[in-house]
Amino acid sequence: MEQDAAGDLDDSVLTVRACEGDEDAFAVLVRRHSSRLIALAQHLLGNRTDAEDAVQDAFLSAWRRLPEFRRSASFGTWMYRIVTNRCLNALRHRPQPLPLDAVPEPAAVDADSSPPQVAERDAAATALTQALLDLRPELRVCWVLRELHGLHYEEIAHVVGSSEQTVRGRLFRARRALMEAMRPWR
Repeated sequence: MEQDAAGDLDDSVLTVRACEGDEDAFAVLVRRHSSRLIALAQHLLGNRTDAEDAVQDAFLSAWRRLPEFRRSASFGTWMYRIVTNRCLNALRHRPQPLPLDAVPEPAAVDADSSPPQVAERDAAATALTQALLDLRPELRVCWVLRELHGLHYEEIAHVVGSSEQTVRGRLFRARRALMEAMRPWR
């Protein structure tokens, strides 16, 4: 398959071709989904290196398990589930808490902002990041998938392997915990 033509195909066609052993089709799927999956893993694990490792392992697993892929979900949703499971397993086996220096760089600052405003924004962002990392993993996964990746409740339920009602409850508890943690910053 020619690379330029493959980039124009939708995921379902590429997935069928990948299931038939087309490595180029799978490579297009990897390129197409990698950045979102790494962002998801980074939010769940707290650092880029672990996130990249988890996503790489997930893609290797997906390649091996392509014959098992049921087309009832999209390839992207299937990959979200594999990456989420990898991250949850990593978190379960992680012996030490995440380091505080794993906080991502703050966004660019407006020229009109004063140093105290910048410091306060940075401190609030650090507090939010820590509050997110303090959530139980199953709450954090649901919150990240909904608020940062824009997945619908049904998709999140598929990714985490639970009911929509469970997802709604987890999101409620995650939002409540984050609001409580951020109360001093209001």
